[in-house]
Amino acid sequence: MIRGGSVPDRPSASVISSRAVSTPVTGTFAYRVRPATPADAEAICRIYNQGIEDRVATLETELRTPDERRQWLTNRSPRYPVIVAEAEPASTSVRPPSEQASLTDPATTDPGSRLSQATLGGRGLTDPATTVGWGSLNVFNAREAYRFVADFSVYVERAWRGKGVGRALLARLIELGREHGFHKLALSAFPTNAGGVALYERMGFRTVGVYREQGQLDGRWVDTIIMEKLL
Repeated sequence: MIRGGSVPDRPSASVISSRAVSTPVTGTFAYRVRPATPADAEAICRIYNQGIEDRVATLETELRTPDERRQWLTNRSPRYPVIVAEAEPASTSVRPPSEQASLTDPATTDPGSRLSQATLGGRGLTDPATTVGWGSLNVFNAREAYRFVADFSVYVERAWRGKGVGRALLARLIELGREHGFHKLALSAFPTNAGGVALYERMGFRTVGVYREQGQLDGRWVDTIIMEKLL
């Protein structure tokens, strides 16, 4: 899971593109990135709560509900879109490579046989399209002077982290930032989130600095790293 941006749930503020983007990935699956709809609220909620529980990408500690996420989607301005990534079969399965050879169900199958419908967060890994991540552009600062700067969020389903989902989402968010007239994307992340920081650097973000002891998480102070990319 990768998280960029400092506050994922600030009120958001002209039109999200309806274009879906398919991103080929080496292996047996590809990702389709598309605009989120209210029907995605449950998947977005599940993946966001995983990020909150894992304590690796956000200072948020309050778990969300599907109804709250649905309202969050409904209330957003079109200038601050939300997108989801779906894993689509490029051959025969959308199961992550690490799980393709190991998923068996000893209670219902013969020893050594694979699950015909393995479950990932409540959805089958062999579904035609499985939601594996989401991202959003967010208000950086409500003051008029900052209207050309956005921050962003990217969250990836646990079993799909490190498999290119975050890169596909971030690439689309950068495109959307340009399409919506933003001049810069900014983010705040944990320095300990090495995978996320490495991705940001590969995607052209530079480190501005580090806020020392910027917030408390589970009773301990944590630092946050600030990065930016001019569009």
